[in-house]
Amino acid sequence: MREGSNRNGGENVTYDDIVAMIEETGIPSAYDHYAEGESPNPPYILFLLPSSDNFFADNSVYQQYEELAIELYTDTKQPPIERRIENVLIRHELSWNKTETWIDSEKLYEVRYSVVIDYDATPDEE
Repeated sequence: MREGSNRNGGENVTYDDIVAMIEETGIPSAYDHYAEGESPNPPYILFLLPSSDNFFADNSVYQQYEELAIELYTDTKQPPIERRIENVLIRHELSWNKTETWIDSEKLYEVRYSVVIDYDATPDEE
């Protein structure tokens, strides 16, 4: 991912940048979900772009921002794995908020990192 690629300035972040950053964690991952019956044993990551948080000026969208959600699923509390994800976010100079939820029906912890990025949905044209 490009340096400084968050809401505080810098270049746009592409989907490929996000995938490469998630892969740095070394934790199995997928966008949004795994096909039924294909999810790996925990820990694993799901990531998605669930919402926008745009900046408006003169009655239009001046700058487009997306929320990047990175969801870590574990069957027990795993602070070292959380730190691994946080260290990747720090290396990429991304700010985040973190929440934790126990999903009783799945018997899994979900630790969710919310990051606002300057997202570029168009592929590079080189």
